[in-house]
Formats: sequence, C-alpha cells, structure tokens
Amino acid sequence: MGGDTAGHDRPAGAPFRVSAAYEGSTPDIARARELARSFLGQVWSAHGLPVSERASGTVQLVVSELVTNAFKYAPGPCLLDIELLEASVRITVWDSALDLPVIMAPEPGRAGQHGLEIVTALSESFAVYPEPVGKRTVATVPLTGGPGEAAAGRRP
Repeated sequence: MGGDTAGHDRPAGAPFRVSAAYEGSTPDIARARELARSFLGQVWSAHGLPVSERASGTVQLVVSELVTNAFKYAPGPCLLDIELLEASVRITVWDSALDLPVIMAPEPGRAGQHGLEIVTALSESFAVYPEPVGKRTVATVPLTGGPGEAAAGRRP
C-alpha cells in the first residue's frame, strides 16, 4: 500500500483532502507526516489560507501519533484522511482494532503511552468512533496558532 491520493482533480465544490493507506512499517510514519506537510503546503499555495508554523508542526505531530497508534495496536493496514475545513484541518485514521483507546491520566514518570495525551492537548476536538470493522479516530487542528502567533505566510 502506501499510495497517496491528492485532492488535485476534485470536482468543483468538493472538499479539499488527501488520503493514503499504509501497511504499518516505520517508514510509513514518515510518509504520513510528509503527506500532511505537503497537504498544508497546498492549503497555502492553492487556497491562499495561512498556516501557522505551529499548526504545521501540530498537524504533522498529530498525524504521526495517530498513525503510530494504529500500527502499534491494530493488525493490518490503516487509512489516513486529511481534510481542510474552514479554519482547521481534520485528521482521520481508520484501523482494524475493535478496542477503543483509553487516554491515560498524565503521569510524568511513565515511559511511553503519552501519544493520545499529546493529541488531545493539541487538538480543537478529538473523538474515537467504533466502526463495523475497527475504529475511526478523528482530531481537528486549527490552521493558525494561538493569540499573538503570526501565520507562516509561506509553504509549511
């Protein structure tokens, strides 16, 4: 797998999005981050929407964490979808695990298992939905940072 589908040839009025399927190898995590970075570049260059440096890093981190969790806890491939909303980016990962994740309470001494803590802290919204064959994890990240942060004004 590992194929990316860019939103270049979409019908007028269709959402701007990219999608990819990944098998679960370590290089796939880097490919998923690159897909997110490239998508954000298109948000700026093709749509003229500013993307803050913070948003660019946050989207890439959220993609990395969600795809990593899919590989770690679900057998089989995962599907990644990144979609432009009005002022944010929706990141959706489908995997085959039936168990819904548990967000653990912060514990500084714990080694690992902080991914969903990070995702929920950085996202406007976060939800997990059971599906007939697995689950769908959805996080939404704003395109611009908090107060006082300037938009990048260039390709992320």
